[in-house]
Amino acid sequence: MNRTFIVADDHPLFRGALREILASLPGEHVIVEAADFDQAAAAVSAHPEADLLLLDLAMPGAIGFAGLALMRAEHPGVPIAIVSGSEDAPLIRRALDLGASGYIPKSASFDEIRAAICSLLAGDVYLPAHVQLGAEGDPEIAALIERMRSLTPQQTRVLTMLGKGLLNKQIAYELGISEATIKAHVSAVLQKLGVDSRTQAVIRLGQLDPGRDESVIR
Repeated sequence: MNRTFIVADDHPLFRGALREILASLPGEHVIVEAADFDQAAAAVSAHPEADLLLLDLAMPGAIGFAGLALMRAEHPGVPIAIVSGSEDAPLIRRALDLGASGYIPKSASFDEIRAAICSLLAGDVYLPAHVQLGAEGDPEIAALIERMRSLTPQQTRVLTMLGKGLLNKQIAYELGISEATIKAHVSAVLQKLGVDSRTQAVIRLGQLDPGRDESVIR
């Protein structure tokens, strides 16, 4: 069977390893590589029929879990597997709650990653064997995830741009719509997240992924 895969990771050597694993699967496959989040988003837009997106949330421009939420909102038909150096159970739980189909540690062996990909292609949810997930232990985070699920794709897009520290004028330029429309989107985002300011919205995003750099907060 011929398939299309998108490999989104900023480390060329790891992208190469994933490409080798994917190429070892039966069939002739299209393998598209992306080195940052914008390239990944463009790749998924160009290949909406992709069978699997392997996504590193820590690569440039990803804005942590907001990047996953955006990909999930804009491309609900593309399975997404997070490929990460972290094996923290709460972060894995949050990735699944925000729509990931699986979570593959970068420490996994060639054979383990191949088996994970095969499992995902079969329609299963993949988790590392040693990880035991319970329900989200932080009620505030659980509520935040539910609020993020209520955002429209455009609102999620605006939220990711707020996370990058962009002003309304800059967001309007990037999206090609009026600043007044952006102000309306920002107001809706703040209301749905239950916060009063852009800064609070970015801080809430950081609560999903404590390791994320929050230097963009303004």
